[in-house]
Amino acid sequence: MLAVHERRTGITAGLAAYAVWGVFPLYFPLLEPAGGVEIVAHRVVWSLAFVALLLTVLRRWTQVLAVLRDRRSVLVLGVAAVLIAANWLVFVYGVNSGHVVETSLGYFINPLVSVLLGVVFFAERLRRLQWAAVGIAAVAVVVLTLDYGRPPWIALALAATFGTYGLMKKLVRVEAAPGLFVETALVAVPAAVVIGVLQADGHGSFGAAGGGHALLLVSSGIATAVPLLLFAVATRRIPLSSVGLLQYVTPLMQLSIGVFVDGESMPPARLVGFAIVWVALAVFTVDSVRTARAAGRRRAAVPVPAKA
Repeated sequence: MLAVHERRTGITAGLAAYAVWGVFPLYFPLLEPAGGVEIVAHRVVWSLAFVALLLTVLRRWTQVLAVLRDRRSVLVLGVAAVLIAANWLVFVYGVNSGHVVETSLGYFINPLVSVLLGVVFFAERLRRLQWAAVGIAAVAVVVLTLDYGRPPWIALALAATFGTYGLMKKLVRVEAAPGLFVETALVAVPAAVVIGVLQADGHGSFGAAGGGHALLLVSSGIATAVPLLLFAVATRRIPLSSVGLLQYVTPLMQLSIGVFVDGESMPPARLVGFAIVWVALAVFTVDSVRTARAAGRRRAAVPVPAKA
């Protein structure tokens, strides 16, 4: 019963995290005239402040100290921090430069990246349909490269950084809030330096663009921390493959915003490329569902030992 509760909690947290990320293309343009680097720096600093407040309310600072005493956890979280900061920078650039559709592509192919990471780092063996899904996705990347006239670098960078970030979170057994605090604290000093330099040079927008804009930059801490906390809860309670399946929520929302709100074009060749990606994801999903059901039947068939 506990396992079922854990799974439900993980699925709910994952869905909530991906839904929040799905509306980010509507949120980040509100932070202009701040540039991408400035936005990421403020996200780091204010999310650190928000999580520190949360830890104080929950009285979990002892858990933070426990994490800091574990060198391996600090090292893994440091790598995770660099990866998520890079992901944020690429995402903000993509959204604020009018490439919302391409950012959605990155999160469409992310589940397949998670599968490949499982092969590399956990020695997982791919089933035939999983290999087929990866191969189909590779064809889609080629088609989209021909359409864009370049490889879809934004999408590939987002998929690689976020997929590897999920892997790092899977490698440490750390509670969500303490883990996120340590992770963010490791890049907070460079972020604060960036903000200070920008403000000193007169290129910083905090305060210069009005109080409302300053509050929006502060709110980026909450907007950043909440879904990451939910994501951490999900990755600790459900398999990485299940996290990848839930991830479809974000790119579907972002694609809809890019096409129907921002009016980005979807020429036939690009639509074909996305359709091929969706075929790959359909194959991957069918395989995952079939495997999960088969595993469930095997568990149900195992006889329960009689009590003495």
